[in-house]
Amino acid sequence: MTIYRLFDDPVFPDPEEADPDGLLAVGGDLSPRRLLTAYASGIFPWYSEESPILWWSTNPRLVLIPGEFHLPRSLGRVLRRGEFSFTLDRDFPGVIRGCARSPRPGQEGTWIVDEMVEAYTLLHRLGYAHSVEAWRDGELVGGLYGISLGSAFFGESMFYTVPDASKAAFATLVRQLAAWDFTLIDCQQTTHHLMRFGARELQRFRYLAALREAMDAPTNEGTWRFDDCG
Repeated sequence: MTIYRLFDDPVFPDPEEADPDGLLAVGGDLSPRRLLTAYASGIFPWYSEESPILWWSTNPRLVLIPGEFHLPRSLGRVLRRGEFSFTLDRDFPGVIRGCARSPRPGQEGTWIVDEMVEAYTLLHRLGYAHSVEAWRDGELVGGLYGISLGSAFFGESMFYTVPDASKAAFATLVRQLAAWDFTLIDCQQTTHHLMRFGARELQRFRYLAALREAMDAPTNEGTWRFDDCG
């Protein structure tokens, strides 16, 4: 398999040419134009401090169709108890830093390096990256962030300091995205807890077809608020 080297122009090879693990290209930068081009093409960056920027298009791809969302019974009880409150785009820096600090099973350090934090924070200021915050007693206790393009939301990472906080934030976000007629939530990596929400794996060619349809819809840019917040 050929791994492509990227240069100044924000263009990518065909994601179908990725190697069996999903690695497609190396190099380039994390400019807004390149990142948005990548996501619209089914490609995302994932690397560590010790490596150059690596670009991936995994196969299969875990996705959640908002209309297929399943709320686990135990999480439904958590939401009904009202122990968390939720906001959109209130503390993006706090969420992405929380995700960067969050330990991951089987991983040392974090892939959310300082360069990634700066790049996604800029995308947030430009209205393309969004965060969901879970609060308890005025303290940020969980959340997640991702990119919005067309009718697709590309989930990047989540964190929690209190059990169920990030899951509750995710469930709340999915309900809002469904109300906004989003058609695709890209979960990137397969995990058991996301499959419990109704996420399923798609072969890359099916994922790319669904993504192309999602890119035909207008992008909901700017600062997000929940519909019930006025």
